[in-house]
Amino acid sequence: MMGHTHAMTGAIAWLGLAPGLAALPIVMESSRFIETGIMAEALTPSEFIAGAIICAGAAMLPDLDHPSATIAQTFGPVTWLLSKAVNWLSGGHRGATHSLVFAVATGFGAHWLASTYPLGRDIMVVLLIGLALRAIGVGIPGNKMGSALVNIGLTAGLYAVFFSQGVGYAWLGLAVGIGCLIHVVGDCLTERGCPVLWPLSARFVLPWKIGIKTGKKFEQKILAPLLSVAIVGLLFVRLGPV
Repeated sequence: MMGHTHAMTGAIAWLGLAPGLAALPIVMESSRFIETGIMAEALTPSEFIAGAIICAGAAMLPDLDHPSATIAQTFGPVTWLLSKAVNWLSGGHRGATHSLVFAVATGFGAHWLASTYPLGRDIMVVLLIGLALRAIGVGIPGNKMGSALVNIGLTAGLYAVFFSQGVGYAWLGLAVGIGCLIHVVGDCLTERGCPVLWPLSARFVLPWKIGIKTGKKFEQKILAPLLSVAIVGLLFVRLGPV
């Protein structure tokens, strides 16, 4: 699947699952409790929206094994070189990064970072916000520098808003893990499938014999609009009319 499809499905997964996940102790023991002594009973609207954006960005992470993918181009030579290294280590595109092992490991890694190193957590949050914006096409068509500046400005603005709203990130690991997992599920709907149970080499394709062709008319003209409507609908259901 294409980058914008992965990002939108990541946001949908968070919007659909977050209310139930908010009851988990890992989420309720938020940074707001550490800072204020007040235990959160549910995600705030700001955390709900922040989680959707971050989950959308995390849904791009498995494609770090593809030097031509959106994530590899997002931060110039740094991410491109990192992508080349990951591509080699994971056995090529749709290798180890497109598996349950990667989703779980990345989720736990993000949770550890969020609970141990606040600065590292904030850097990850900023990068995932920027990645989500890049994936959905925020920018100026045909102008890479202008698009980068727009992305940086919007990323900084969103982070500042979340900071001002006292957003806690105890749920960061869940958002990252869900984003990576939904990416794998999405690619299992395409013709090539994914090695879900890596290091086993068997590839899974769901539903069998009805694989979606990446970047073709169905994904761009039908699936993308449907996902957009789903996001708006879930936001309305969860948050009500603004």
